This record gives sequence, C-alpha cells and structure tokens, in this order.
Amino acid sequence: MVQSTPSPARPRVGRPARACARARAALLAALIGALLLSPAAPARAESFSAGGVVSARAIAPAAPDPATGAALFGQSAPVRLERLEDGVPGWAARDGAGALLGYLGSSWELAGSVGYSGRPLDVLVAITPQAKIAGARLMRHSEPVLTLGISEADIARFVQGFAGLELTAPREALLDPAAGAPDVIARATVSTGVIRDGILRSARTLAIGRGLIGAGGGIDRLSYTPTDWPGLLAMGALAEAHVTMTEAATALGRAAVPVPPGPGPFLDLWAGLIDTPTVGQNLLGQQMFTQAVGALGPGESALIVISAGVQSPRGTEWKRTGLFERITVVQGARRHSPRAEDFLLIKKLAIAGAPYAKEISVFRLPAGAVDPARPFRLEITARRAAATGAPAEMVIGADYTLPAAFRLAPPPEPEPLWREIWREKRPQTAFTAAMLGALTLILFAQDWIVRRPRLWARLRAGFLATTLFGLGWGLNGQLSVVQVMAFVQSLLSGFRWETFLIEPVIFLLWAFVALGLLFWGRGVYCGWLCPFGALQELTNAAARRLGVKQIAVPQALHERLWVIKYTLFVAILALGFYSMQDALRLAEVEPFKTAISLRFARAWPFGLFVLALLGAGLFIERFYCRYLCPLGAGLAIPAKLKIFDWLKRRPQCGRECRLCEPACTVGAIDPLGRINPNECVLCLRCQVIYNDPGTCTVLKRRARAPVPTPPGDPT
Repeated sequence: MVQSTPSPARPRVGRPARACARARAALLAALIGALLLSPAAPARAESFSAGGVVSARAIAPAAPDPATGAALFGQSAPVRLERLEDGVPGWAARDGAGALLGYLGSSWELAGSVGYSGRPLDVLVAITPQAKIAGARLMRHSEPVLTLGISEADIARFVQGFAGLELTAPREALLDPAAGAPDVIARATVSTGVIRDGILRSARTLAIGRGLIGAGGGIDRLSYTPTDWPGLLAMGALAEAHVTMTEAATALGRAAVPVPPGPGPFLDLWAGLIDTPTVGQNLLGQQMFTQAVGALGPGESALIVISAGVQSPRGTEWKRTGLFERITVVQGARRHSPRAEDFLLIKKLAIAGAPYAKEISVFRLPAGAVDPARPFRLEITARRAAATGAPAEMVIGADYTLPAAFRLAPPPEPEPLWREIWREKRPQTAFTAAMLGALTLILFAQDWIVRRPRLWARLRAGFLATTLFGLGWGLNGQLSVVQVMAFVQSLLSGFRWETFLIEPVIFLLWAFVALGLLFWGRGVYCGWLCPFGALQELTNAAARRLGVKQIAVPQALHERLWVIKYTLFVAILALGFYSMQDALRLAEVEPFKTAISLRFARAWPFGLFVLALLGAGLFIERFYCRYLCPLGAGLAIPAKLKIFDWLKRRPQCGRECRLCEPACTVGAIDPLGRINPNECVLCLRCQVIYNDPGTCTVLKRRARAPVPTPPGDPT
C-alpha cells in the first residue's frame, strides 16, 4: 500500500459550576470572607476588550493569520490556513505547494485555559504531523504579573520554549520540566503554570483529534487471538450486507438492460477495520497483514471490503479517474471515497471457513477521513444506464461499529492542574499551614502571652520576620486588592473553584483570613500575615533603635487621612467593571508586587515609590497601612461584624490613663481610649500595657492603695 499525505481531519468535539442581630452579622461576615477567597488577579490582554464583564461564551478564540502561521511553523513565506470546524476545532496549515505542515489550535477553544479571574489565557499552539509542538504564541491573557512584572521577551521566550516537544511522551512526563517542557518563570509561577498546562493540553488534544497520537478508546493494535471466519463474525468484526438478484431487479427497474431476478447474490458484502491483529492477521495471514498495515501513518486505519456476486464494489472506473466512486465511507457529515493510491489488492483470504470471495480489497483511510472509534456506514453504489433520463441507481449499505473487544481501555482522566500543583508544593503548603497554626495558638493564648512582655516581644518580632522572609520573599504569599476585584469578575463571568485552588499558599491565606474576620477582624492578616506590613514594622523598629524621632499625627488629621484608602478601594473595585487595565494601573498604589513579589526587580519609578513609603514609615509607624492600603480598607468592612471581642479595656482608659494611645502601631485608639476595629491590626501592644503592673497607671495606683483593715482586726 502506498502512503499518501494525510488530509486534514474533520472530527467533532464539544468546545477543550440568626434570628438575632449577631447571627445576621456573622452571616454577612462569612459572605464577605468568601468574597475575599480569591487568588491572583487578572490583567488586560493584548487583544482582549477590557471594558465590562464578558461572558465566557462570548469570547472568540484567537485566530492565526498566514504570517503568524508561518512564524509558528518556521516558514519564510506565509502559509495557507484552512479552518476545521468539525471535530477538534482549529486550522490546518499548508505551504505554497499544498503540503501539510501541521495543525494549529487555540488553548481557549480547546482546553478552556483561564487565569485567576475566569478570563482566557489564549495561546496559539502549532503541532507537526510527527506529533511535535512546532511553536506557540501567547495571544491573550489577563494576568497582572505578566502585564506589569515580567517583560514581553521573557513571556515570548517561555512560550516558544515548547517548540520541539514530543507529544507522544506520557502526559505526566510532559508536566515534569526536566522532561523538556520549559519550567515556569520565577516569581510568576501560577500564571506561567496555567500557560504551560494550556499549551500541553491543547497540543495533545490537537494530536489526538488529528490521529497523530493514540487516544483513549482507540483501536487495540497489539492483541491477537486465533479464530476462524464464524468466530470473526460472532465477534462483530465484519459488517454484512446481502442483496439478491430479485431485490436488485426491483431497485434497478429503470435500467436499460434489466437485472434478471433470481435467488442468487447480486452482492454479498463484508467489511470492517483490520487494524487489530485478531482481525487482520487472521483474515490475511502475517505477511499480507504486515504489508497492509505496516505503512499506515499516525491516525490512519485500514478497511477491508470483501464481496461476491454480480455487482463489483471496485468497478473499473478507478483505473481512469483514480477514485473508487462506487465505495463511500459515511460518518456523520463526512463522506470519503478511497483513492487509487490507498488501494491494496488481496488475492485470497487466509482464514479458515471463509466463503468464496470475488473481490478482496484493503483501503487506507487517511487521518481524519473517519474516526475508527465511532460507528460508520460503508455504502456501495450500483448504477445501470437507463433507457431515458438519469441512470438507475441502488445504494447498498453495511453499518460497522468497532467491537468493544478491539478497543483500548480509555485512559484515566488527567489529574486537574490544581491537584498537581498542591502535590508539588507540599513543603510550601506545610510551611504556610504551620504558620497559620502558630498564629492561631498565639491569638487564642493572647491573655497568657501579653502578661509576659518579653515573650510577646520576641514572638512578635520572630513571627513578623518569618512573615517577611519566609511567607513573603520566600513563598510570594502576599495578598492584594486586585484579588478581591478578580473574584467579583469571576462571579460575573463564570466561577470555577479549580481556578482559585491553583496557588496553595494564596488559597490557604485567604481561607484563614476569611475565617479570621469572624473571630478577630482585619488584624489577623494586616497585623501578622502581611509581608509588606511586617517590612514596615521591622524597619520602623530599627529606626526607633537608631533614635529616629517619631512624628505624632494630630488626631483630627489622622482620622481624615483614613478617607484615602477607602476611596482607593472603592475606586479600584468600581473601575474594574469599566476597564480592567485601568483598574490594575490604579492598583499599583499597592507596593506589594514591587517590594515582595518581585523583590524590587522592577523599573526605578516603582522602586522609588516603595522606598518613599518605607521612608515615611520610619517616622510614622506603618504609614502605608494607616492611610493608603486599599486591601486593608477592604478587610476593614467586615471588621465590626466579628463575633468576639478579645481586646480588653477599663473605664479609666482614655480618662485616667492614655499610655496605649501613642503606643498603638496604627493609631487605632482614640483619645477616649476606644479601639477602632476598622483600624486595629491586633498587634496586642495595648494588651501588654493593659496587663503590665509596672506600666499601666491604673494598676500602679491599685498597687499603691492601702489594703483596708477588716472590722475587729486588732492590728
């Protein structure tokens, strides 16, 4: 059999879910906490409309142009692209001479790859007929770290690094960077991890859909069981159709030369796929079977047509036209007639018990001509010239379905990306969980800890250092206001939990913060788990040790400056509904990305802005937290709805004693001694003073007061 270039496939797939006031308050806090359970945020893509919220179904996949196709396949001249709507959607790419270069597909269309907000991460992926990735290009994304933190050259180099990757390797091996797939870009692990997963899933889907690599439920081409002709028929290996001369005479009654009626066979037909050795080797023998299937290319199958009777399935026209017009393989909307170069003549069958056969033909079914795993119909057309008008015609059909015994067992569903990431990041997850567990113990045991000032000071400094160096600079565990915005966008465009689970550290932090808001308020994150907040407090502590004089902001001005951060929070959240790009630009008021996520590896204006904030924090402790942090403002909204009040105050606080007020880290205590839960970061400094008999004036006075003498006591 002579092998020809496979024609583009046209299969079909679907386009790669209290009656009292306190109870109501708790429920509202839980809802707001859930709102904040979101990882990273989206950024506007190159060709993606940033205005408004777009339904996922309304987003069109990126389409290649001839120049893009040429670049992906390494061609100097533009290529010819043919859109394939049926089956695995995509494009077939051919050079100027018409030779098949390979196939292209959109990761958004094939794999549904999305970023944190449920918006597309669309990569055009090109594969060769040899099941290799020819190239890839990022066409659309909504990831802020890729827009504002990583250069376009880094992105292009990462995506193009998949070129040459063998898709025949097991999927588990492909996900291992050591196996050849590019590793994710440092400091952008989540975004580039999603891109990598989208490229590999899309490329494999293209290769499977075009028959370049084996797919689940395909043909078993290895197993062999000796059998005879009745055994094959009993297995359902061959479809049958039988037409007598009388039936043909009736159907072709208009023929100029009538078909003589009779009980004899007009056509006895047997047909089926012989790819599996149980069928092909039994029917043809080892040598002829090897000749028939040995030259099959990826995704191709071999069809045997056996006939007896007056009607010839082959006829003689094919010798002149090169096309077997009488034979048609029909599968859904697809119709395929074999060509002369796909034909192999078989002189006789080798199987025991076979009936007399007048014609035995084997035809190569090119990749995409038919899906062997799905039922199809073989039609033989019989024509006779009529005395007048169109020829008389009769279509004889045999319906074939690949027997279950000849199918490969479908592979298990690929493990979701988020599970793979959680498994790979077990050490990071364990470290984060240990920190959250330790913080829980500190907060529950705060009454015992604050009575020991040295222990509190050491615990506080040690935990903040761990937050900064371990959680922040080590694990990139910095939350952001854009994550709140991303979650809102996701609710409106298609909420998917697997998207939020893709970064374990971020997910654990938001889960803990959401629960902590009910028990302790915003301070559970702002005061203990925010790496930039830790950086501010530690640098201010160093400045105090060096004698830097602190600036006391007047209370009236202090309270009015709070308006800034709440305004920023509302503006960023509202602007996201109009323009995601503009909202992300405004969110650059957060220094987290520069100082923590990218460790100051950004353009100098960003670094200068962070240094200015840290410089102000040397004189006004936690300057940024007090007046500018939109995330802190967002977390402050449910702060008054917390169920418990752990911070203790006395009636004398603010009247007889005001030591806690100037000592407060963020100025959350007013001149009357009241603690503002919207501003408190739960540092516990006021509780240390409250319980220290050597500092608190109320406790000092109580210690000096004479003990009253009981009546009747002689002393």
